[in-house]
Amino acid sequence: MNHSALPLIVLATALAGCASDRPRLETGTTYQVEWIGERPLIDRSHLTITLGDDNRAYGNAGCNHWFASYELKGDTLTFGAAGSTRKLCAPALMEQEQRFLEALDKVQRWDISPIDQLRLWPAEGKPIRLWPVEG
Repeated sequence: MNHSALPLIVLATALAGCASDRPRLETGTTYQVEWIGERPLIDRSHLTITLGDDNRAYGNAGCNHWFASYELKGDTLTFGAAGSTRKLCAPALMEQEQRFLEALDKVQRWDISPIDQLRLWPAEGKPIRLWPVEG
């Protein structure tokens, strides 16, 4: 073995290990929405996204439960038309829920921010920002 190549092998192995430690989008994990585009959520409102293994997404939209199909290929993520239950809540919660469902329809890709936050990006504008829900 060429001993001058040994440091490069060690470095490559270390970098490969680091790359696998990077957070990634997980099916079956529930994510809590923190921001929709340019606006944070209303205090104490609860919006979630779970991507099922069956290409069905679902969660809580703040007032109602929502569901949609989704397609995930690499860093591309798109949602089908979302449906939801039909409860009525306070007008501000209903407006936020509508903004969330409209934002889902515009998602085209995802990434992980430098602070390990999941971001769902539309073609234009600010992303939906989410955190994984702990256990």
